[in-house]
Amino acid sequence: MFATVGYYLLPADSPLSNIGYSVVGLLAGLAILVGVRWNRPPRPAAWALFAAGISLSALGDLVWWYLEYVRHEEPYPSVADILYLGAYPPLIAGLFLLLRGRRGRDTGGLIDASIAALGLSLVLWVFVLHPVAAGESASLLESGVSTAYPALDMLLLVMVARLLLGARARSVSSDLLGLAAGLLLVADIAFSVLSLHFDYDGRGLDWTWLLAYVVWAAAALHPSMATAETGDRPEAAPAGRGRLAVSACCAVLPPTLLFIPTVGANQVDRVVIAAGAIVLFALGVARMAGVMRQVHRQSAELRRLANQDDLTGLHTRRHFQQALRDALATGRPQVILVGLNDLSSVNDELGPVAGDHVIVRIAERVRMLAGPQALVARLSGDEFAVLLRDAPHAEADAVAGRMIGAVHYPVRSDDYEVLVGAAIGVADSGGADDPVEVLRRAGVAMCVARRTGETYARWTPAADERSSEQARLGAQIRHGLDTGQFQVVYQPIVRLPECRVVAVEALVRWRHPQRGLISPALFIPVAERNGLIVELGAWILETACERLARWTAELGPLAPDRISVNVSARQLARSGFATSVAAVLARTGLAPHRLTVEVTETAVFEGGPAVAALHELRALGVRIALDDFGTGHSSLGLLQSVPVDVLKIDKSFVDRVTEAGRHAVIAEAMMQVTSGLGLDAVAEGVETAEQAEVLYRLGYRLLQGYHFGRPAEEPDFTVRVVHA
Repeated sequence: MFATVGYYLLPADSPLSNIGYSVVGLLAGLAILVGVRWNRPPRPAAWALFAAGISLSALGDLVWWYLEYVRHEEPYPSVADILYLGAYPPLIAGLFLLLRGRRGRDTGGLIDASIAALGLSLVLWVFVLHPVAAGESASLLESGVSTAYPALDMLLLVMVARLLLGARARSVSSDLLGLAAGLLLVADIAFSVLSLHFDYDGRGLDWTWLLAYVVWAAAALHPSMATAETGDRPEAAPAGRGRLAVSACCAVLPPTLLFIPTVGANQVDRVVIAAGAIVLFALGVARMAGVMRQVHRQSAELRRLANQDDLTGLHTRRHFQQALRDALATGRPQVILVGLNDLSSVNDELGPVAGDHVIVRIAERVRMLAGPQALVARLSGDEFAVLLRDAPHAEADAVAGRMIGAVHYPVRSDDYEVLVGAAIGVADSGGADDPVEVLRRAGVAMCVARRTGETYARWTPAADERSSEQARLGAQIRHGLDTGQFQVVYQPIVRLPECRVVAVEALVRWRHPQRGLISPALFIPVAERNGLIVELGAWILETACERLARWTAELGPLAPDRISVNVSARQLARSGFATSVAAVLARTGLAPHRLTVEVTETAVFEGGPAVAALHELRALGVRIALDDFGTGHSSLGLLQSVPVDVLKIDKSFVDRVTEAGRHAVIAEAMMQVTSGLGLDAVAEGVETAEQAEVLYRLGYRLLQGYHFGRPAEEPDFTVRVVHA
């Protein structure tokens, strides 16, 4: 821009201004080579051709100046025009190389560019090329040269238009190339028209050629030059509104030009326009055919995506349901549903790539073991379905048995062996004519297998009844929470030998208005499955902390020192659980050391977020109790990873502690373990004075059970011992 302005500040027709004009062009060619050095484009030869073309044009400027101001000759047409016209082949060849560097074919874009080029060429012919060629004042050589410039400019601009087509291919550098070519076209057309009709010396248009030099150099120096030729385009790039509008306008140019009186009366123009209209019509038909082919390809791809899973290559839920519908019309199909159990933990610990690898390998095994006649689909992220179109129960059960091996054999992922469990449900189509119903039955059977721990389960009407009952119970839990049907009761934990109530355990009870007292053994598992245990547990925690704070204020030294609250695995797994506990303690004014959080071994067996949450609670000062100790798979191993203050010895070890033999030995060994680790031991389920006496003799000082008090909403802390 400064070079252009500086040129017009110099004296007109002076050697300095003319040499400065040529120097700008030569510097632009040099700048293009510098841009190649800096930006390292994938096809440097294309930009070298641009530099050659710009340099030839600049040399033409020097020859023009020499002929006019040194030789005092008329420099049009002259040797300078040979250099000017010689600049176009390198520029066009460079654009051709850039276009070849593009990955992917865009036939539609090529046709659109051809339509635009032909339409604009007709306009150029009518208003520039034909008048110049037919001009009486111009010689044949002068007419040829005058028409060559805009014609070559048009070809150059069409190739730039091809470069710019497709939004994904656009860059600042490619836009600058289009601007430079456009400036050349405007300058050459204006020069031809002005030279034809007026006595024009050319200085008024010099800024356009100068600016074209500068813009071409800017395209090479811009960092996006390295990507101007590498944009990926699909085989048929979607046509935007602007592209369609340009094609439509250019397609209607031929009949529009005929309305111009001087054009319609000229036989040569009519022939040229007619020929152009025929070619435009053919291009339009070809474009429409391409659009139809693209629509057909996209429709086929959409059908494939709708019926085939991208990750595994298995059929999708939609295809499976349609196949099941067809099978229901001709036979009695069987459906096997396989649901993976631990896929989320694989994604969390090893990453989604490892999770995808596990899914692919399991899919391969399921497909292989299902047999060649079965149809296998992936219904969701961790569910697979097998359709046996017309098979007896025995065959379906045999296939389900083979599926057990498919999912329980480890999958190697990088340096890891991943083991994922699964629940498998089998359902027949007896009495059902809807594929959704058959899939529902298989899903119910899968839930039964998951709940009972069976290798696989077959659907029965009784399973539906249990499922319906649990669904109803889940809805009633929600209503019970909203209407205050739940209450918290407290069971004393006493210290021997003084028999003082030093702690209480908070337990939840549900007093249903119609069904009466519902056992926690019924509603707690349902709340665990539907997630309401989180809300229920939060309410229990807040209620228990408030109650101990109130007892402390009202009873003073008679109040228990601590309160224990059971926490589920779902609560521990939720982000920010320790923060929510801290908020409850702050609201109720209860000191952290007076709260004990009880967790089961199964809740923390797999580690991860649950154990991390316990460490955060311990950091707050909250005590941790391991409930039902001794009933899990790896109780002693947990003591190495889980922060524990209290071990609650399960009732199953207390029931027969008065009998001589192994039961007393086990109870004594557990006491020794807790004592050696510096932990407190609480014996649960103490129901008789004899049990309490034996436990005391074995070293137990904290006991809990009906012998010392049943759970009550307002325990009587003055009653120390309840005799059997």
